Amino acid sequence: MSGRVTPELRAWIGRTVTYEAPEELGRSALRYFALALGDDNPMYHDDAIAGQSVHGGVIAPPTFVCETNQIFQRPADENGYIGHHWDLPLPSTRFIRGGNAYEFHQPVRADDRVAVTWTLVDIYERDTRSCGQLVFVVSEARYRNQRGELLATNRETNIYSP
Repeated sequence: MSGRVTPELRAWIGRTVTYEAPEELGRSALRYFALALGDDNPMYHDDAIAGQSVHGGVIAPPTFVCETNQIFQRPADENGYIGHHWDLPLPSTRFIRGGNAYEFHQPVRADDRVAVTWTLVDIYERDTRSCGQLVFVVSEARYRNQRGELLATNRETNIYSP
């Protein structure tokens, strides 16, 4: 462990925060998300076709639950973002999304009221020739519906560059 990952920063590992949606997701949100993706799959909007499927009704596109900010109830930050972020003690850094690993456990439905629990699971650093010392922050988000059923897990890696 060298300079950027300090004991103070490592102490953040294990921190957890939970956000709960103030209302159900809603049919229009599912449909608009699918439209934004350019995905016209009738499972996301057509009652007749979706009702005959194994799911028995309209469902959300898989990544919808991980990408919607409907869950959050707070003011936007200076960049207009209302979603989750860790306010890490990393001065003078540039934020880079490093990737996501999704696991979907069951379909999300319009009447779901979602809660997400974020846990900071790891912080480590790597030296690079071109960018210097990069700090990697790994978080896990677990999305549950109003019955406590696990909908999806999102393991997210973000990179902080000097």
